[in-house]
Amino acid sequence: FDSLGSYKDQDGVTRSEFLLRTDKVMQYNQIIPLYDIHATAGLVTLFKNDKQTPVDYYSIPNLPKVDGAVQITGDSMYPILKSGDIVFYRQINNILENIYYGEVYLLDIQNDDDEYTTVKYIQTSEKGPEWIKIVSYNSHHSPKDIHLSSVKAAAFIKGSLRLNSMR
Repeated sequence: FDSLGSYKDQDGVTRSEFLLRTDKVMQYNQIIPLYDIHATAGLVTLFKNDKQTPVDYYSIPNLPKVDGAVQITGDSMYPILKSGDIVFYRQINNILENIYYGEVYLLDIQNDDDEYTTVKYIQTSEKGPEWIKIVSYNSHHSPKDIHLSSVKAAAFIKGSLRLNSMR
């Protein structure tokens, strides 16, 4: 303790012997990279290439551990998520073993020669354990059963950010 009743803790942060209600103890906040998913040509490229250059960074207090953030487009999860929202994701390496049914995921899906990225709820499929049902919040989009082999990349959505003003 110094003459003002303060001391440096083990992290080098100055603390007061007498903390006030307004005193904030700063905790570690992760720096989250924002990627341009359109520039990387989808999740597969983003997840495989660790040399992607982020376009910006965020630091959100108390956000669970995430791998990055992307800005989404489309209305399949409206009004929960809107086009332009930023979602914070955690990459899933083995979707069959690490999926939480009923949660929202960022998915890279390949059908025949078409590949697209989407944000959907994942539910169990009646077709069996090798299948999942992707479901939109927006009722204008129909649920669809897809085989897990069609999912080329997946990420669990841990949070989102919505900007309500252009500047």
